[in-house]
Amino acid sequence: MTSETLASVAPAKKPGATSSAKIIVAGGFGAGKTTLVGSVSEIVPLTTEAVMTDASTSVDDLTSTPGKQSTTVAMDFGRLSIDSELILYLFGTPGQHRFWFMWDDLVRGAIGAIVLVDTRRLADCFPAIDFFEHRKLPYVVGVNCFDGALRHRVEEVRDAIAVDEDVPVVPCDARKRDATKQTLIRMVEHSMHTWAAK
Repeated sequence: MTSETLASVAPAKKPGATSSAKIIVAGGFGAGKTTLVGSVSEIVPLTTEAVMTDASTSVDDLTSTPGKQSTTVAMDFGRLSIDSELILYLFGTPGQHRFWFMWDDLVRGAIGAIVLVDTRRLADCFPAIDFFEHRKLPYVVGVNCFDGALRHRVEEVRDAIAVDEDVPVVPCDARKRDATKQTLIRMVEHSMHTWAAK
């Protein structure tokens, strides 16, 4: 990915100036959003993690994530410089329903989004997909490979979540920088294609 690759979706800039692009990382509770932002950010990511308490047990389903001890309560923020002229800003959304009121503000000015999917809880990604489709914001689906394993073929996941054929569905290990970068590249390419077609 180069600054030329993002030139058509990043805001216009003067020659020699730095451009930036905003990318949203969304998905269900415990899908790996904080991990993804942290794996690729060149700065210590800003997180708003709070310790899970007994008070959340009635509203947060920990069945598939029994070891989870913290949760995002506002957003995650990270930065990735592509080169001296282009910076990506990553904003991770909180996954729980009670924090969705923040999403409208978080997506303002974004060029696109990554919806992280945990195949153990596919239904958790539907609100994020619906949100981006309703706002016509380009997105890709990142199938998070928990424990390094892709448990279902990409096409099986596509069929299960019923997204259009033109929406990229890609495997992604949110813990690994290279995998996260490839997912970001795919998202940017999809965003460029989508905006160019409008």
